[in-house]
Amino acid sequence: MTTPFAERLLAWFDVHGRSDLPWQHPRTRYRVWISEIMLQQTQVTTVIGYFSKFIEQFPDLESLAQAPLDDVLAQWSGLGYYARARNLHKAAQIACEHHDGQLPDTFEDLIALPGIGRSTAGAILAQADGQRHAILDGNVKRVLARHEAVAGWPGQTQVAKTLWAASERYTPETRVADYTQGIMDLGATLCTRSRPSCEACPVSDTCQAFASASVSEYPGKKPKKAKPQRHVHMLVHQRRSDSAVLLTRRPAEGIWGGLWSFAEVERDTDIPTRAERLPALTHKFTHFDLHIQPWRIEQRASQVADDDATRWVKRDELSTVGVPRPVEKILESLQSTRSLWESQE
Repeated sequence: MTTPFAERLLAWFDVHGRSDLPWQHPRTRYRVWISEIMLQQTQVTTVIGYFSKFIEQFPDLESLAQAPLDDVLAQWSGLGYYARARNLHKAAQIACEHHDGQLPDTFEDLIALPGIGRSTAGAILAQADGQRHAILDGNVKRVLARHEAVAGWPGQTQVAKTLWAASERYTPETRVADYTQGIMDLGATLCTRSRPSCEACPVSDTCQAFASASVSEYPGKKPKKAKPQRHVHMLVHQRRSDSAVLLTRRPAEGIWGGLWSFAEVERDTDIPTRAERLPALTHKFTHFDLHIQPWRIEQRASQVADDDATRWVKRDELSTVGVPRPVEKILESLQSTRSLWESQE
């Protein structure tokens, strides 16, 4: 059965929907999976470039599973939310070991893999295999919250339950792949957070928020709390002989898990007296702001050997390791100066 909502949405999609995204050609389970994980917390325009490079490096499940985690993190560097990359790598290994080298084609097996939730599993199977599964990503939540006038923040259990029920109700039996892409496109292009184009919306005539001129009230916002502020000093050790910088691997858990970064200290008294203050920067996470004060420290001799926890990295080797965006910014800001990359002999 196809509801009038789905019929109007599909008719709109046939004319205005996005059908030239790189993961749609071919639209395999593996490619859709990679794109869905990348699209979590990230705009399509940003993902397109990362997706193409990632698929070039890891064209199939086996190549991803066999790759060192450092290589995967290096391709993910700059996308943020690095647990997504670690989960991709782990899920690929599990699928190769337990599912004959293929991403599972059942909802139960797919949702059991690391990093794949209900909506992501549904999107993969709907788009790649045409299976009927409802989805509820950020764009779909906004569309349905407005259309059904569902009050409250979607992160609340009862609100989410109501939205899932609406998503299940409207998902058609046929053309599931197009419908799934269409409702995501509608939220991304017309039913946007601010300044939605309600006059062009194919379902505005049944949208309750539009009818009551209250579109801006949906979906409800997350209750605000004061954002914690954290402060840290990063020690940028530079080797005088070849200008390499010393990076340390971060713990697997926590922010930037498994990435390479600079050594950190929290107290001013732990900063070497010979350190040179570099420009400070702030990196905003979802739940807190991190204020970073970097310090450059010249090393006349290699006092630390390379191992799995620490590594001297030259400028032309940076692309082979995964580093957080703030580390990239620190290095980028110094690339044109003699203080970091050029020999000072």
